[in-house]
Amino acid sequence: MAALKEEGKVRWIGVSNFTVSQMERAGAIADITSLQPPYSLIRRDIETEILPWCRQHAIGVIIYAPMASGLLADAMTAERAANLPGDDWRKRSPEFHEPNLSWNLALVARLRRIAGRLGRTPGEVAIAWTLRNPAVTGAIVGVRSAEQAEGVMRAAELQLSADDIAEIEDRSL
Repeated sequence: MAALKEEGKVRWIGVSNFTVSQMERAGAIADITSLQPPYSLIRRDIETEILPWCRQHAIGVIIYAPMASGLLADAMTAERAANLPGDDWRKRSPEFHEPNLSWNLALVARLRRIAGRLGRTPGEVAIAWTLRNPAVTGAIVGVRSAEQAEGVMRAAELQLSADDIAEIEDRSL
């Protein structure tokens, strides 16, 4: 990639799912412009080290799976999770099995309450929550319809209050 950049064939170099140490090693060869990691209310591990490092080094972060592969979109139920096709990778994901599934579905119920107050969908609230992090510069969100795409775009405009964020993140509820 560094050679392609030097030849003018690419303008920027982005990486996906890199750790800080991997970005440091790659950055010694060529500047990294962006990182693409998973990030959602369920997968928050990048908050501790990766997001602060990227912000400090002016690396854009374009997250993916802010609705946790549909889990936070308000369409998943325990029954639906149990009946996922055998070839669906979510069938093997711990987030779609107990004890995580019950906690995740309770989180969706909380998102639904907040979304109802705001006139939004739980998925929009989940996406807005990720975008409120100052290190996050964008989100890749999968949709299956034009209506869902409109909701995704509306999520970028949603400003969650401090009270909304506190309620979303309250693990005691």
